[in-house]
Amino acid sequence: MSTTRIQGSLFTNIQQKVATIEFGHPASNSFPSELLARLTNELNSLSKNNEVAVIILKSEGEKTFCAGASFDELIAIKNLEEGKQFFSGFANVINAMRTCGKIIIGRVQGKAVGGGLGLAAACDYVLATEFASIKLSEFTIGIGPFVIAPAIERKMGIAVLSELTLDATSWKNAYWAKEKGLYAQVFETTKELDIELELLALKLASYNPEALATMKKILWENTQHWDDLLIQRASITGELVMSEFTKNALANFSTK
Repeated sequence: MSTTRIQGSLFTNIQQKVATIEFGHPASNSFPSELLARLTNELNSLSKNNEVAVIILKSEGEKTFCAGASFDELIAIKNLEEGKQFFSGFANVINAMRTCGKIIIGRVQGKAVGGGLGLAAACDYVLATEFASIKLSEFTIGIGPFVIAPAIERKMGIAVLSELTLDATSWKNAYWAKEKGLYAQVFETTKELDIELELLALKLASYNPEALATMKKILWENTQHWDDLLIQRASITGELVMSEFTKNALANFSTK
């Protein structure tokens, strides 16, 4: 059952050294600022928890993994500082995933749009269903995927980032995303996904935690500058969201 809370929900369950973070929001699992901050804090906390070896990141429901930024909050942004602060929320989450001392497995059961695709790309390993299509639609409202671009480029390459960004109205299916490196495996059903997810997580949790932590650092080598880079990108997006083009585009979308 999906949450009805306006600010969304975030729950963590720890069993057999596997921490499962489940987030949800009534608007297609999108992220308002408060939920982004809660996810960042939870990742930072689990990173220091010696009882946790592996993290699973998942969302509620079946159809959508994550629709990205909260549309209502985007429309409500009134100035540059608010814009920068909002998009810094995604920057903080991705940096928390990057610096987390635990391997993060993404469970993508449905569509991933914008920031949702960024979250998937920032996971260390991702399992998905064939319903997990992806899209970067930021250009359609006058902004760009600037904050999440480094994570997507790192995982899928600059050519794929370019294709997804410029073809902002087209969905790419899960098998395309697997071919481009985003997903490790794609399953026909959520049941099959969850069976493999549990097996993988428990297997990883049985390994030497020091080896896992060291591999995590190696996987994310040469990204230390992201602390500053992603905040700079948030500032750029914050300026664009205040542009006349974007305000008109958001107004048009909100009346449809």
